[in-house]
Amino acid sequence: MDRAQKEKVVEELGQIFESSGVVVVAHYQGLTVAEMQDLRAKLRDVGGSVRVAKNKLAKIALEGTPAAGIADLLTGMTVLSYSDDPVAAAKAADAYAKANDKFVILGGAMGENVLDAEGVKAVAKMPSREELIASIVGCIAAPGSNIAGAIGAPASNIASILSTIEEMAEAA
Repeated sequence: MDRAQKEKVVEELGQIFESSGVVVVAHYQGLTVAEMQDLRAKLRDVGGSVRVAKNKLAKIALEGTPAAGIADLLTGMTVLSYSDDPVAAAKAADAYAKANDKFVILGGAMGENVLDAEGVKAVAKMPSREELIASIVGCIAAPGSNIAGAIGAPASNIASILSTIEEMAEAA
């Protein structure tokens, strides 16, 4: 790799560290190509990506970024999993680590917060952005449906009473 290529890689990694909601660092020693492709597919499905880079270049790219504290995690065969959604990459990486013991999560970064392996697992347990939005929409919509039900209830009750009176009149 010549100097220009290295500078390009450092620039790309710098963008990843700057703009990602979460970056997960893991060891991947022993993963087959098929297993690595499976990991990439799982992250792609949740809007994330996987990047393998030389640790030295990644450490250079980390300088001056909010995630600079994870430089100590970059030893050995490391892979970076990242996503814009602050939870998606952590969820996918955690699920993959549970299914494949060759993929070992070392830690990561969420903005300026450096996470250890347990921190990544805690982030993975949080609801995703979409789940939070659905929950908020449900909370907002619930009072409206309750009001509509309350407004419609008297009319429904009157109709029920009238049909009961009508049935009683027919029976008599």
